[in-house]
Amino acid sequence: MTFRHNKNNIGKYLPILNWLSNYKKQDFNSDVFAGFITAILFIPQGMAYAMLAGLPIQVGLYASILPPIIYAFLGSSTTLSVGPVSIAAIMIASALSAPEIQALGNPVEQAIILAAEGGIILLLMASLRMGGLVNFISHPVLAGFTSGAAILIVLSQIPHLLGLPAQSCGLDLVCLSDQLQHANPYTTKLGIFSILVLIFMGPPLFWLLTRFKIHNHLKTAFTKSAPLLIIIITTVLVTYYQLSEHHNVNVVGHIISGLPSFSLAFITNSSSPWIALLPSAAFISLIAYVESVAIAKVTANLRGEKIAPNQELIALGTSNVASAVTGGMPVAGGFSRTMVNFSAGARTQLSMLIAVAFLGFAVVYFTDQFAAIPKAVLAAIILVAIAPLIKFREIISTWKYDVADGIAQFITLVGVLVLGIEEGIALGVLFTIISFLRRTSRPHIAVIGRIKNTEQFRNVDRHQVETWDNLLLFRIDENITFSNVDYIVDFIEDHAHNNAKLKHLVLVLSSVSYIDTTAIELLTKTIKSYKNRDITLHLAEVKGPVMDKLEKTDFMNQLISSGKIFFHTTEAVKELCQA
Repeated sequence: MTFRHNKNNIGKYLPILNWLSNYKKQDFNSDVFAGFITAILFIPQGMAYAMLAGLPIQVGLYASILPPIIYAFLGSSTTLSVGPVSIAAIMIASALSAPEIQALGNPVEQAIILAAEGGIILLLMASLRMGGLVNFISHPVLAGFTSGAAILIVLSQIPHLLGLPAQSCGLDLVCLSDQLQHANPYTTKLGIFSILVLIFMGPPLFWLLTRFKIHNHLKTAFTKSAPLLIIIITTVLVTYYQLSEHHNVNVVGHIISGLPSFSLAFITNSSSPWIALLPSAAFISLIAYVESVAIAKVTANLRGEKIAPNQELIALGTSNVASAVTGGMPVAGGFSRTMVNFSAGARTQLSMLIAVAFLGFAVVYFTDQFAAIPKAVLAAIILVAIAPLIKFREIISTWKYDVADGIAQFITLVGVLVLGIEEGIALGVLFTIISFLRRTSRPHIAVIGRIKNTEQFRNVDRHQVETWDNLLLFRIDENITFSNVDYIVDFIEDHAHNNAKLKHLVLVLSSVSYIDTTAIELLTKTIKSYKNRDITLHLAEVKGPVMDKLEKTDFMNQLISSGKIFFHTTEAVKELCQA
């Protein structure tokens, strides 16, 4: 019994032990296949997202080796693929492009510090058990941020796609129009060709293969091999026709071969980069965590598995520290890789260990071949992967359902585009908080009556109900706090004044879980005010925790001196109507 208890405790912090203890041979076959397919995506994405972040290609490849291994041991998801991701990459690029950061020196070192700081922040959050923080960024804000960041990514890759000067035009369409005149025709053709092939090898090829009744795993293998296939084709074209030498087609260039080495040199740097990069590291790590947990929950829900948010903080924090000590960039869970891993049939995190083994083999033996990869192809891979994240239609549907959420999503998107990534997120979160406070300050209150011949009470504005001249029933559908108690008192007064026959007011608190001190004080004064007008205030359906609070205050003495607390609203109506 003790051994099993200890095993469960260890498994809580080392989830790998949980799935290893029940591992089966058929799981291994599925994991090997999924690992190979995921590795096909790992290689081009590692390079592409390093380029997106404005870093050398090997930084993205290094971040794709040790971090997934660490996550495989510590992560609570069986299918999440950890490594460089597009959203984090554009945030890294934004952080490193700030003039005060550029003045600090080597961008690779700054990216490593971002990974280290982000990892430390996540581990600190884990120690404080802040896993629930994932719920504090609303979906509309996250969706608006994702769409805005995706648009910035698209704009940042146009120069690479068309062979334009390195200058970024951002949202300046005049600048972009001027630059288009200098597009490299050979680079442009390679970029457009790559996009067309990638699009065709997505849903169209999947549909075509379905017509031939090919197994789902093989369909996934064919369609998800598109990035690696297009890299091979275009690299052969660039090499054979010497497009880099004769037609100025930009290529990746020399990549250091071999596996990453461990280094703590970034720690010995002066404190200035750490302090200057801390705000960006906090934003990057927070968004990385929120998105990673959201992605992990998608596949976990499909399998009936559970994700432990606090354990994810530990896993992602340690993975980012591991990325830093091996010369990599900040990492997170990637949606496309995770879905490929899941669709390919991955059963456990062993699939990611196998994917890393393939990637490690490629980094050791094939880096010379990587040198001739055209940057336009990497840009095309990024664009095709990012395009689905731009969801203008979602803003409209959100707006139709809830105007405040729709505005929050729109403001976040515009804020990211106009002000910057961190500022856009902060603006969206601030608006969401203001919107939430406004909603709670004007809670829904219903004047209720009884449906005839039943014990059901409903809103008088929505249903045909029975009411009484001497009695008003109010159902308050929100906790009563300093922010809304004035509104509640005013609402009651609006319905109570000029009613000469009114003798009793009943507050139905079935939806109230908390009443704060300010609200208690004002409600106490309200009881006295109505008593002077010969109107008695009563309560009904008060929850236990609320009753415990009320019994410690003078409110209870004032209430009991004239009014009552009823267990059911029906009892209140029966007694007060007879009275």
